[in-house]
Formats: sequence, structure tokens, C-alpha cells
Amino acid sequence: MQPVLTPEEMAAVDAAAPEPVEVLIGRAGAATARVALQMLGGTYGRRVVVVAGKGNNGNDGRAAAERLGRRGVQVHVIPAAEAAGGSLPPADLIIDAAYGTGFRGEYQPPDAGGAPVLAVDIPSGVDGLTGQVSGGALAAERTVTFAALKPGLLFHPGRALAGGVTVADIGLDASGARIGVVEDRDVAAWVPPRPVVAHKWQAAVLLVAGSPGMTGAAHLAARAAQRAGAGMVRVASPGVRVDPGLPPEAVGVRPTGRMGWENVVAGQLERARAMVIGPGLGRDERTMAGVHRVLRRANDVLTVIDGDGLTALGEHAADVLRGRRRAVLTPHDGEFARLAGAPPGSDRIAAARGLARKVDAVILLKGPTTVVAEPEGRARLVTTGDQRLATAGTGDVLSGIIGALLARGVDPFAAAAAGAWLHGVAAQAGPVDGLVASDVVDAIPEAMASVRVGEGVG
Repeated sequence: MQPVLTPEEMAAVDAAAPEPVEVLIGRAGAATARVALQMLGGTYGRRVVVVAGKGNNGNDGRAAAERLGRRGVQVHVIPAAEAAGGSLPPADLIIDAAYGTGFRGEYQPPDAGGAPVLAVDIPSGVDGLTGQVSGGALAAERTVTFAALKPGLLFHPGRALAGGVTVADIGLDASGARIGVVEDRDVAAWVPPRPVVAHKWQAAVLLVAGSPGMTGAAHLAARAAQRAGAGMVRVASPGVRVDPGLPPEAVGVRPTGRMGWENVVAGQLERARAMVIGPGLGRDERTMAGVHRVLRRANDVLTVIDGDGLTALGEHAADVLRGRRRAVLTPHDGEFARLAGAPPGSDRIAAARGLARKVDAVILLKGPTTVVAEPEGRARLVTTGDQRLATAGTGDVLSGIIGALLARGVDPFAAAAAGAWLHGVAAQAGPVDGLVASDVVDAIPEAMASVRVGEGVG
């Protein structure tokens, strides 16, 4: 897992370093110079302009300029205040060392004249905590950052402005980071291979989803759970007595009329290792109340709550979830606002952490960078998803994946993070334009197999 430090945490790590700040600046300058030389492809006749601020970010840039000069590169250092809003001299590379992760205010970047840009720590003008830009910022081809990733490099627009990111080790200790970016090796460690002696009920998922006119949500979630390794999927769709569209391997739970459906569901809980509730359930008053009753009767069942299940919880989430095994909630921004009482805002990590504490559950806040947070403050960031997932039904697929991972014995926090990672990787296997949710379902086994390479299990 790649560690991530907020600007405040990074300042504390800097302050705790045993070496003097001059030594750290020297190392940062050396790391920057190495990346610059890679981008230049040589030194003879190369021209580099360094835009350097007054703080340590600027000092890192000046240290890089000194090293590049010793290698024969023609280097021109320009103070950031002089460069702001103007045009830079012609160059083969611009090193943006104007402002670092602690920058506040509005930045007016200079005109780079089409030269490639190497940003030091973060593109100047990008908020190191949120990735937001106030004023402007130079889009970098590469960014070299130190010790750990910063949130501003992972959330748009900062993520797009940073280009390719290199994390340089300059001797700082980032081992205490409570935020991390999920990688394939993490998923491989969290998701166990199916045991040789497994049987279908050991990973059974109860799916409470679908309603008249919305059965597709149940179909997608059921298929996703199956593809993610659920041994048995049972589906209860209130108001739907016969559903010929269910996958043939899934078992429909009947009767599930609008009256008393929660009692039918409760009767299925004993053999369920995990439950998914909410996709396509509908939002009528009776269904909303039924969701509350089911959740209170399923206190000991690992649960994913998605879609209309989140709407049913609304401002009552903390009361309904109190005293039960930790659930996974998967809101998009609108659902988050109904649960928290306000939209997530620009600091999405803090927002997810705050809601996790409030409702005592794992929160998966969907987005181009998905945030998974637990009440104790750990957070995981998932960057595998992209705009392909902005299509109907992909959220139902995600809930099915996570439900299957819970049924397979994965801890809720890890199941949410691994599920989001697999969901994004499966989407990457599809077309950039025209992807539909069922395409993601079909690619789940391939995504899961990708983390097993070299393990002899897939």
C-alpha cells in the first residue's frame, strides 16, 4: 500500500526528522534533479527554468538547479513572485518549485511556452489536502513528491494536473500514515483463495434488492456477487413474486409481496454469511420502514447497504446501526448528504471519516478517487475507477462484489477497499465509450485473477 500523508501530517513528519532541514532539502533537490535529467534525456545544450518560491519548496528547486548546473545544464532560476502571470524564457523543461502542499490563496501561474513541466512535491496552486485549485496551476508532465503521496495528488483536478507521480525516499518516516492507496498486492493479501474443502453455503449472500420495474438492480448485484466468489446467492425482491430475469444460479426467495416481506427475509438470515440490502428496492414508505426492521433483525450478519437502503437510513442511520456488526455503506455524494446532513465538500477524506464515526460503519464514498473510511480513522483511497463507471447499474455491481467478499470472510474495511479496487479494474477491461454495467460483471473474474498472478492459485 502506498502511504498518503496530509499536509499537516507531512509537516509533523518533517519536524520529527533526525536530520537538519538542509540535509533534507539536499536530498529533495537531488531527487528532483534525477527526474529532470530523465525528462531532458541528456544535458548538452539543455535549458531549464526553475520557478522558485521563498519557502522550502523553492529551496528544493534551487538545490535541484545547482545539481543540474554542475551536470552542464543551462539553468535559469526565477523567483515565483516575478514569474507569476508572466511568460517564462524558452526552455526544454520548467521546474515548478513555486509553492508546495501548504499553499493557500490564489496562484497565477506563468506561461510555460509549451515546455514540459516538472512539479516539485505538488503543482503550485493545487491544494495539498483536497486537490482543488484556486486561481490556476501549471499542468505538469511529472511530479516528484517526497516520503509519501499527498491527497491533493489523488483528487481531481490535482490528480490530472500532477501527471506521472514519483515518490522519492529522502529519509523521512511515513510508516505511521493512516491513509493509503490500495494496490493489487493489498487485494491479494485481503482476499483469500477459495479453500479446497469449500462448499456453497460457506460464502452465501442474501440479496435484498429489486422491486417492480427495478429488477435489473437485483440481477446485476446477484451476478456480481456470483462472479466475485459467492457460493450461493438468494434474492428477495419485495413485491416481485416471480422474476424470470434472475441469473439461473441465483435462488429467488418467495413469497415477497409488499406486505410482510421483511419476515420472509428474516427467515433467510440464519444461513447467510453476508447480506446486501438496497439496490432498486424502491422508496415508498412501507419499504423504507421494512429496511429498518430487517437491519435491526440482522445485527449479527455482515451487511452492505446501498442505493435505496441508504435513503431508508437517512438521518436515522446511527440509531438503526447502533449495536450491530459493522456494516459497509456505499454512498455517492447525494446519498452521503442524506446520511450526514450535508454534502461531503472538498475534503473527502475528512468527510468519509466523519460519517464513519457518526454511524459506526465503514463508509465507501464513491468518486473518481473512492474513499473508504472506518470509525477509528484509517482510510483507503482507490484510484482504479474512471469515467467508464459513470453509467447506470455499476453501483449495484459494486455492492454485489463487496457482499461476496464479506461472505468469503474478508473484514468489512478490507472488503470495501478490495471491492472498489476490483470494480475499477474490471471496468478498465471494457471500452472507454459504451461500457455498461453488465460488462463490468463479466470482467470481475479477470480482475480477481490479476491479483493471483504468481501465487499459484489462479
